[in-house]
Amino acid sequence: MSGAHPGEPGRRDAAGPSRRTRTRDDGSAALELVILAPLLVALLGLVIAAGRTSVAQGSVDAAAADAARQASISLTPAAAQAAGQASARAALRQDGLDCDPVVAISTAQFSIPPGEPATVTASVSCTVPLASLALPGLPGSTSLRSRFTSPLDVYRSR
Repeated sequence: MSGAHPGEPGRRDAAGPSRRTRTRDDGSAALELVILAPLLVALLGLVIAAGRTSVAQGSVDAAAADAARQASISLTPAAAQAAGQASARAALRQDGLDCDPVVAISTAQFSIPPGEPATVTASVSCTVPLASLALPGLPGSTSLRSRFTSPLDVYRSR
């Protein structure tokens, strides 16, 4: 062939067809992929689980804040208990969190006379299955807790 250069792959020279020699690195990229792919998928799964757990904690925090706020605008301790419970459950249901929350509303400061500062505190705890946070079928659960305090109006009659 005219213009052929001896030793170039895919070209013939006077000695005949060129032969490619195998090196020790042939196939190592495929092997690396087979080893690293499961590790990368597992790492991605952990990142997703951590993110979803963080979002769920944010939902519990928001539920505690809503419960404390609703309790703080109630006129009586009984009404504060009911409003706080309902508000926390509604907030968690709206966020789609799969749990049965335990909501505690501290109304002890409702007895402080009007004109003096007082607060109401809401505590929300929720045990969430890991299967609903991370990967379906994952065993176990995690407990999420939050506490929020809201001031009672100093000039409101209690």
